[in-house]
Amino acid sequence: MSRAVDSWHPIPPPASGLRLDQLQVGTLAPVSLTVAPGEILCLSGPSGSGKSRLLRAVADLDAHGGEIWLGELCQSRVKGHCWRGWVMLVPADSQWWGERVGDHLNLPCGEPAAALGFAEAVEEWQVSRLSSGEKQRLALLRAWSRQPRALLLDEPTANLDPRLTERTERWILHWARSAGLPVVWISHDPGQIARVADRHYRIHDHRLEQDDGSG
Repeated sequence: MSRAVDSWHPIPPPASGLRLDQLQVGTLAPVSLTVAPGEILCLSGPSGSGKSRLLRAVADLDAHGGEIWLGELCQSRVKGHCWRGWVMLVPADSQWWGERVGDHLNLPCGEPAAALGFAEAVEEWQVSRLSSGEKQRLALLRAWSRQPRALLLDEPTANLDPRLTERTERWILHWARSAGLPVVWISHDPGQIARVADRHYRIHDHRLEQDDGSG
């Protein structure tokens, strides 16, 4: 995808809505919708229906048609690494490159880490010794430390027990509301969707359809 260098914005935009305009990816019919600042939009659908691929397109990680906007900023006119820092994807399986947790954090994370259930010394923990659940929560903390302007979550609590799931949900909701983040959150858990979603969309027959709650 070509980029217009003169439209590169090195300064993060303020809290803004995320808008998909006739977004086309894979076999999914074109998607047009807006997620407001601080709004949680949950996305569900069968395995293989294109949920994760849709999020990857919004994060500018997969080729797609149509356009995506963060406020007045158009994805195709922003440097890719800047866009991915502002519209941040937290995948189901996070990747880690440094030896220590602190090697991956851009800001001191004492209070947010404690809210997620971590000890003060978590930044010194060895990545090689982390459980899958710890990695999921720390991937969220890593995203927080980079201060994105929109958040794309791919089953962020899949490896957590019910107690930690609800704790993490509360943490994400507080972050999204207080920072004005538009959030697209993939979940297969109806209970979770009921707890966190302002709106819920399903992928059905290659189309994104809003769930009105009647079913």
